[in-house]
Amino acid sequence: MFENLEPRRLVGQIKKVLGQLQDHRKGQNTQYELQDAGLGAFSVFFTQSASFLAHQLAMKLSKGRSNAESLFEMGNIPSDNQIRSLLDPVEPGSLASVFGWVFAELDRGGMIEPMRSFSRQILVALDGTEYFSSKKIHCDQCNQRALVNGETNYFHSVITPVIVQPGNSHVIALQPEFIVPQDGHEKQDCEIEAAKRWISGQGLQYASKGVTILGDDLFSRQPFCLNLQDNKFHFILVCKEESHPMMYETVAFLATHQVLSTVSVRRWNGRFGEIDTYHYANQLPLRGDAGAVEVNWCEITTTREDTGEKLYHNAFITDFVVTETTVVAIVRDGRARWKIENENNNVLKTKGYHLEHNFGHGSQHLAAFLLALNLLAFLFHTVLDLVDARYQLLRQTLKKRQTFFQDLETLLRYFVFDDWDHLLDFMIKGLELNLPPPS
Repeated sequence: MFENLEPRRLVGQIKKVLGQLQDHRKGQNTQYELQDAGLGAFSVFFTQSASFLAHQLAMKLSKGRSNAESLFEMGNIPSDNQIRSLLDPVEPGSLASVFGWVFAELDRGGMIEPMRSFSRQILVALDGTEYFSSKKIHCDQCNQRALVNGETNYFHSVITPVIVQPGNSHVIALQPEFIVPQDGHEKQDCEIEAAKRWISGQGLQYASKGVTILGDDLFSRQPFCLNLQDNKFHFILVCKEESHPMMYETVAFLATHQVLSTVSVRRWNGRFGEIDTYHYANQLPLRGDAGAVEVNWCEITTTREDTGEKLYHNAFITDFVVTETTVVAIVRDGRARWKIENENNNVLKTKGYHLEHNFGHGSQHLAAFLLALNLLAFLFHTVLDLVDARYQLLRQTLKKRQTFFQDLETLLRYFVFDDWDHLLDFMIKGLELNLPPPS
């Protein structure tokens, strides 16, 4: 069922897309193919080994072959500088089809359907994150901000859409949308404009599947909500009182007149009781003017039952009708937005993918292109953990992500493997585990 998502097929899909890229070089200096440069960079991110290519070059010289060839299908092994030079002119959007292909294969194999949530919706969380920052290094694609000391900070940011589900530790990365200078230099303008581009561009292939967009308070503004509705998306967005004063005046009026709907749910967390108190109302004006769009609103306040201590509070706007029977599920899904931080951005930054490390900046698109390859590496590992029984067994046995990658780096440094099956089976036998039956 998942033959197209085997490691060799995943690598083969990247190779296919890279092979279709336009080579911007002029003249006869074509010792290394653009395809090899892209596969080489991807191999570093996938193995989480900065020295992978150097080790493979040494292995090629001593043994006549290498894992760069057998596992990552490279024809030649370019140096780091050659990779940076070859990839700098390539726009990161050229890799978008790989993300879309992975989603389509997961959907075809029935892996997306179980991730649906309230109202049978797929939850897609949007968030912006920085992946490069410097006071000296910059390019034409850099955003910039003025610092209080008069210096300029140059940085790159990206919107990283991911499919999330409450209670599910896996997130599915979708094609990123890069925040570019023409979006403006205010953080809000940049993230919102990039998110709009994703919604009306790459996002359209998902809208027909039934998608609810999750986002923080930055996105709960009328123009973005209308953009979502125009493109057939549902939404559950964080909505803070300080950024929506007119709407909260209406909420306060309803509360004062005791017509604000309320639901309370008691839970036991294993140590003490907690009370979740939900308030909600429908058809509230999002702004204070005559043209304000109407949205539905709900909030949750969690208190400790024995002391009354407030443990959590948040509020959301949505286009779903909020009722006594739907408010708990809507809030639950809205809170799943945090998974884009916990299971995506934080993993990319702290669990070996080194999202904020400067692997190469270039003068055109290098930083963004490398970031896209890094996200694909993360996506491929997620996919293997979902569909490959051998990969699942190894990850469960080795437990820590870092341990798995340390073992992988060591093995690929000293041994040449014929293919991915050879590598995975070797690791399983080495750990004296039973090979899982063929799927």
